[in-house]
Amino acid sequence: MVPLDEYASVSDEATLYDAVLALDEAQKKFGQDRYKHRAILVFDETKKIVGKVSQWDVIRALEPKYDEIKDFKKLARFGLGVEFITSMIDNMGLWQKPLDNICDKAAKIKVKEIMYTPEVAEYVREETTLDEAIHQLVIGHHQSLLVTSGDEEKVVGILRLSDVFAEVCRILKSCMD
Repeated sequence: MVPLDEYASVSDEATLYDAVLALDEAQKKFGQDRYKHRAILVFDETKKIVGKVSQWDVIRALEPKYDEIKDFKKLARFGLGVEFITSMIDNMGLWQKPLDNICDKAAKIKVKEIMYTPEVAEYVREETTLDEAIHQLVIGHHQSLLVTSGDEEKVVGILRLSDVFAEVCRILKSCMD
């Protein structure tokens, strides 16, 4: 688990620009790990964690027309190929010079407008075994779980799939020794 104070976090009133800076700073501080942070935790005025902003959320926020398409994966499941999706991107004018005014866009977008609110299945109690947490990650297809402590369900850290994978690899390698 990565303790909460080592993870990038911002207020829900922060801008996307502020969130990206917080992520960059957290990655620099957490440099000893080969797996960089991939999300920013969002807290409300009471300092309670209320959401996450992923790398996907950042990129999608810079091109609001993506919301009109919803889920590319679902399109692919219906047999719509890359050519169709590419033509749709062209027709909708997606990512046409998206980087031209990126700083202006990021300064205007509030984190609370783009954050993802975790569902109940994305929380795990601090005393949960790693075996149980792995099941929760796999069944829910989650990249991370928010780790809670105490009766008030206070978030104290984040359990990342990359860290669990590293631990599984460490155990597997020890079997070979």
